[in-house]
This record gives sequence, structure tokens and C-alpha cells, in this order.
Amino acid sequence: MRCPFCGSDDTQVKDSRPAEDNTAIRRRRICPDCGGRFTTFERVQLRELTVLKKTGRKAPFDREKLVRSFEIALRKRPVERDRIERAVSGIVRRLESSGEVEISSERIGLQVLEALKSLDDVAFVRYASVYRDFSHAEDFEQVISEITAKISRDSEPE
Repeated sequence: MRCPFCGSDDTQVKDSRPAEDNTAIRRRRICPDCGGRFTTFERVQLRELTVLKKTGRKAPFDREKLVRSFEIALRKRPVERDRIERAVSGIVRRLESSGEVEISSERIGLQVLEALKSLDDVAFVRYASVYRDFSHAEDFEQVISEITAKISRDSEPE
């Protein structure tokens, strides 16, 4: 692993431990040349995924872009980083195990919406407003009424 500080190819692993719900390995590294310390994450990748955009363009799947989508929707919301990582790992696992190499951006967006629905209602509405391209206040009202109906159903005694 190349040192991000001096570019040396000779770095040493000082500590390894499971991370992200045992779907990755976190490694603490040190560079003997400059003394720099940094962390890397190692994940199993079942297959190379390609995202098929609405425009027809293809792009390599980027896990970090998925994480950023969650972070933007969840900005200033009380959701732990571990829950975000578990949601992202679950989506990636489902996509990789689907057997498909090309995944539509729409399918990924729907999975993000489902995950956000269980994480945080405000983040769900934020993401839905962009994903579903809200243009009127009525669009927000409809989604909020869906959430309100779900909350009332969930709180009814059985």
C-alpha cells in the first residue's frame, strides 16, 4: 500500500480488526520512511458492478458515492455512522449477489429510499424530494401523509 504522505511503497500494517459489521477489515498502517500513520479498509468485492444511468451512460459503481448520498440526506440528523455503514453494506451485498453486472441507477435509488425510510423520516423526505424530482408543495405533502399513515399503523395496538 502506497503511503499517502510521501508516496513510499513500503508501508507496514500495525493493527487489523474487523469493521463495518464484519464486511471489511480496518488496517492501521505506518510508513517507515516518513513515519506517517493512516488507515485503510479492505472489502470483498464479488464482481465489478456498472451503473446504468437514466441517460444511457454507464459508470463504474462507486461505494463511496453511495455513502455520500446517505450522508447528505442524513446531514444534521441523529443517526450513527455504524447504521449508515450497515445500510450501505446491505445495499452493496444485495447488488453484488443479484447476479447482474449492470444495475440501473433507478434500482439503486429505490434501495436507498427503502433504507432511509427505516433510518430517518426526515432523511427519507430529503432524498425522495431529489430522487422523485419534487416540483410542488403537494409532492412533499403526499410523502409526508404516507409517512404519517405508516406511523399510525405501526403505533396501533395489535
